[in-house]
Amino acid sequence: MEQESAVDIVKELKLAIHEQGSSIEKSLEKSLDELRRVDHWNNEKERLVVITDNSLLVFKYDFIMLRCEQIQRIQLNYIDRISHGSFSFPKRSLAKRDGEGVRVFWDRLREPSFVSKWNPFATDFPFITFTHHPVGNINDSFAALCDIQKFAEQLKDAALKAHTLKPVPGKANGVLVLQQPIYIEAYVGAMSFLGNQNKLGYCMARGSVGF
Repeated sequence: MEQESAVDIVKELKLAIHEQGSSIEKSLEKSLDELRRVDHWNNEKERLVVITDNSLLVFKYDFIMLRCEQIQRIQLNYIDRISHGSFSFPKRSLAKRDGEGVRVFWDRLREPSFVSKWNPFATDFPFITFTHHPVGNINDSFAALCDIQKFAEQLKDAALKAHTLKPVPGKANGVLVLQQPIYIEAYVGAMSFLGNQNKLGYCMARGSVGF
């Protein structure tokens, strides 16, 4: 991936979406970022994130085969809170994470269940967490593509606009923006430590296999 330019990534993403016949959004020009998604067990996963007029699109993108493997869509007019800050863990947790992150919420009234919190494969959380991507240290083009602060500001503006243009009946309009720690309720951290150290959440060539 280090050999790809930011422009090439954008072109390849659009081509992959077109080849799949996706009609999720027509506008892909508003914002595209290369970030790391951090799950509730502190596992990090490489993701391309696109902000459109109506949605936040999160792509699992295969940079080896040049194709989209998974797409998650979050409607902007459902986003009700955006938190930005450093990561924090329980007092006796062995897990740790440096840097800052952004957490996006779209259902402030729903809390994750006890079962989901202790299931490392659970995906039914009403929020998603991102942090910077290490590829941003390569050059200025990648730094712009991986700017977590810029992403948070663009998402806030897009969500506020979506709330105004397409309010959701029965749902309070507006986006609460908070500067506060991003709490991850992970304790031991052995699985995330091994996975993150070995970049298992990234699309990389590993011998004859890329994943």
